[in-house]
Amino acid sequence: MRILATMLSAALLLAAGQAGAVGFQSATAPDPSDRPLAIGIWYPSDAPVPDQPNTPVRQALAVDGPIRGDHLPLIVISHGSGGWLGGHADLAKALAEAGFVVVAVTHTGNNYQDDSYPAARRMVDRPRHIARVLDHMLADWSGRDRLDPARIGIYGFSYGGFTALVAIGGTPDLRLLIQHCRQVPDEWVCKTGGPGVSEIPRTDELPSPVFVHDPRIRAAVIAAPGLGFAFDKAALASVTVPVQLWNGAEDERVPVATNAAVIRQALPTQPDFHVVEGAGHFAFLQPCPPKLKTLEPETWAMVCVDAPGFDRAAFHRRLNGDVTAFFRAQLGGD
Repeated sequence: MRILATMLSAALLLAAGQAGAVGFQSATAPDPSDRPLAIGIWYPSDAPVPDQPNTPVRQALAVDGPIRGDHLPLIVISHGSGGWLGGHADLAKALAEAGFVVVAVTHTGNNYQDDSYPAARRMVDRPRHIARVLDHMLADWSGRDRLDPARIGIYGFSYGGFTALVAIGGTPDLRLLIQHCRQVPDEWVCKTGGPGVSEIPRTDELPSPVFVHDPRIRAAVIAAPGLGFAFDKAALASVTVPVQLWNGAEDERVPVATNAAVIRQALPTQPDFHVVEGAGHFAFLQPCPPKLKTLEPETWAMVCVDAPGFDRAAFHRRLNGDVTAFFRAQLGGD
């Protein structure tokens, strides 16, 4: 779902977390079909970190510090519609502290600065972006010799959850998507158009997009997955990797029943399934800085306000810990 451009402001205002042995690089990955992809890379490092934030993701990290370790597992992060590479910076840092290299991408044409690409293009481009980022990390990144190409995972939130499902072998059925929106027009993505759903042809003459799957990915964590109703058993029959699946019980944008629950039943192997009581859609984004309430009151009301009694900071400690444990179990990690 669309994440407002001003979430960038929120991320840039986040206070620095506890200092850890984590390095960071800002870079780009070539995309022969489009503009270069902006990426952020977190990794284990023994280099000292400053006391104050010194990165675009507003964390205090060892910028361009040396990499610690060898044969490191790699996790790629895909943000939601209208987001950016820093939207899950707290998770990226937690994974790097646990011995993973993490690369997060800003999806061209579907980010906070440029959300201009139509639905049909986004659906195809996003999984292709993941493949191009992995190509770059394994072949061209300065730390490529420290990576273990047999231990790669993906984390996807919202439209990034859709992206992750496709990347690990899912092929969405656009007819299911259209049928669902005709039958359940009040679903948020159907009612609002969400990530361009209203632009998809509502006829029997549908395009036949070519979705890019990446067999290098060995495990996936999918949070609040968008367009889950576009996947049935046939659409997910080729998914063979282990999956951890999350949804907020109070998510009105991506309801459990029509998204995560559908995916859960369609996957060939049952996922590690979590329904988070009290959590709305944006609970999976890192906690907002208090200053945002004054600077961007509309954004604060939409993105930062959780249900009464729901503690987003506490939830993220659980989320980051469970995601890290899942990837450790499936891919290994120090």
